[in-house]
Amino acid sequence: MLSNQTVEKQDPRITRTRSLILQAFERLLVEKGFHALSVQAIAEGAGINRATFYAHFADKYALLDYSIQETFQQALEKRTLNACQYSPENLHALITVVCEFIANAHANCSRPEAPFESLVEAQVKRQVQGLLRAWLEEDVSEEEAKIAATAASWAIYGLGLAWSQEKKAQGLSAEQFAQQILPLIALNLRGVSEK
Repeated sequence: MLSNQTVEKQDPRITRTRSLILQAFERLLVEKGFHALSVQAIAEGAGINRATFYAHFADKYALLDYSIQETFQQALEKRTLNACQYSPENLHALITVVCEFIANAHANCSRPEAPFESLVEAQVKRQVQGLLRAWLEEDVSEEEAKIAATAASWAIYGLGLAWSQEKKAQGLSAEQFAQQILPLIALNLRGVSEK
């Protein structure tokens, strides 16, 4: 499967078509909300037919998952977190990225809906866990890294979601909130990373 993805990323036609589909999807998501979107509307918005859409994505849920995955991966890459090692500074940056991503995801969706929420949560937790595991596996066993990364990814997502829902009342920026919760998250990881 990895070789297919590599080939797809190199083929400019596939890249262009996926880009058109994503642009139409993101535009229509803001306008209509996820529930009201149809594959036909997305295909028309992208200037393609439904068969072409289905050649790239199984359905609108697969497209949503891909969109979330790509957008969050870009946010991580922007801060080069995927090329870093564990440190309090990098953990702070990761928490900030998660908070900002969750807030932006809710702001860009006219009416957050259950499928949207659950896919954002699953994708963010999966990528945060993978990144934390990569950071921790340099110092501890794979199993210890997995457990610590899982606990931290759930905590980071949950706290980021709470901040996003209450940020106006709190008056804290994502960076300020990340600084506030950093000791809690770091405590879980510090014990593992210092072994």
